[in-house]
Amino acid sequence: MPWNLNTTHAQAGDLVQLVGLRHKHFIFTLQPGGSLQTHRGIVQHDDLIGLPWGSQVFSHLGSPFFLLQPMLGDILTELPRNTQILYPKEIGFILVTMGIGSGQRVIEAGTGSGSMTTALAFAVGKEGKVYSYERRAEMQNLARKNLTRLGLEERVEFKLKDIAHGFDETNVDAFFLDVPTPHDYIAQARAALKPGGFFCSIVPTFNQAEKLLYALRRNKFAFLEMCEVLLRYYKPEPLRLRPTDRMVAHTGFLIFARRIEPSDDPRAADLLAEAGMLSLLGPLEEDSPTDASEKE
Repeated sequence: MPWNLNTTHAQAGDLVQLVGLRHKHFIFTLQPGGSLQTHRGIVQHDDLIGLPWGSQVFSHLGSPFFLLQPMLGDILTELPRNTQILYPKEIGFILVTMGIGSGQRVIEAGTGSGSMTTALAFAVGKEGKVYSYERRAEMQNLARKNLTRLGLEERVEFKLKDIAHGFDETNVDAFFLDVPTPHDYIAQARAALKPGGFFCSIVPTFNQAEKLLYALRRNKFAFLEMCEVLLRYYKPEPLRLRPTDRMVAHTGFLIFARRIEPSDDPRAADLLAEAGMLSLLGPLEEDSPTDASEKE
């Protein structure tokens, strides 16, 4: 596997990261006889092979670097892309909230450049499977290259298909939806998820979020949660500890839900409303953006 975090020394074929001054870094694959050319000088791959991770090395100009194994976050932000990608701040929260782990089966709709695909493939492990749907071949071709570079391609099954026609899989553990109109595909997502399965979607605007929340209620999803993740770094200097000048603010709203099997028993109504499946505005069949504005 090119990206292997279970070793102590750099070997030929490994994906490595060199971090230099001002945290300028380079991620590349070690190849015997190869070289990395930077504005701070040339580093020979042969000089890196066999060194312990964390070693300090120097270019032919004497510029210092640290030899490290790249973090998943660094890999995701450096992926070649032709679309906007998800940021690690959202990806990490999604994986934990949805409980994505080894051996699980996960559907992703909207492959894009493959950043979320990569994170999902890493999380499900060798025994799991990610089914990634996209209708644009050029997008999946780039994502496939990105996964192959990391040695994760066998964990992903890429599918070119219009998701309006549904999904080939059923009883998957989790479902991540990243398309412009996610509210149009909630029935299809429900049919693919196992009872109790995890759902998540990301949307950039309030209007999209509103439509998605209505669609989730209509299709018997509950435990709805909506949030955004804001990330602020601090200068790690004990004598002048303070926030950095910039922060990663709004990039999208995350909406989580669970597929449930509701009862018709009237005694369940309070719990359904509390779990977010029933709107406080009125009956489910009347629960639409137009009705809501009229009732207000």
